[in-house]
Amino acid sequence: MVEGVQRRATKQIPGYADLTYEERLRKLKLPTLKYRRYRGDMIEMYKIIGGKYDPAAANFIKLRSDHVSRDCGRGNSKTLFAQRPRLDIRKHNFSIRSTNIWNSLPDDVVCAKSLNSFKNKLDKFCRNQEVLYDYKADIRTGSRVNNSKESESSEEDPIGTCVGNYP
Repeated sequence: MVEGVQRRATKQIPGYADLTYEERLRKLKLPTLKYRRYRGDMIEMYKIIGGKYDPAAANFIKLRSDHVSRDCGRGNSKTLFAQRPRLDIRKHNFSIRSTNIWNSLPDDVVCAKSLNSFKNKLDKFCRNQEVLYDYKADIRTGSRVNNSKESESSEEDPIGTCVGNYP
């Protein structure tokens, strides 16, 4: 697939041909394309929830507060309602594939006050993800990472008032 193009291209660099693909990515500090797709999905989700798009066009994304939740108190303050696809073809749809990853992000990431702040906090949160350099790995969604809180009082919060980190 597309990852193969990056694999071949990194092999062409002098002195890197004998290294494994993962080792080449680590030395070059180049993330996998899979990770970059995850990151792109989270950036788009932030924009959708933040109202950067027409609400009518983004009506397929629902905050959990719009629905009755069985597991109150878990997730971040912008937790999304996880839809279950009835057909296999829908499980790769943006709203389906992105929901669990978004819901696993801590509050200080999803409640960033600007898009650039969100990207920086997302990168910091994902720094230790295996998928960063291992294209066979999946993003971990089970554990929470508490990042240091940064004061950004001068910026406007585009997705509402956020609460503190969950343990």
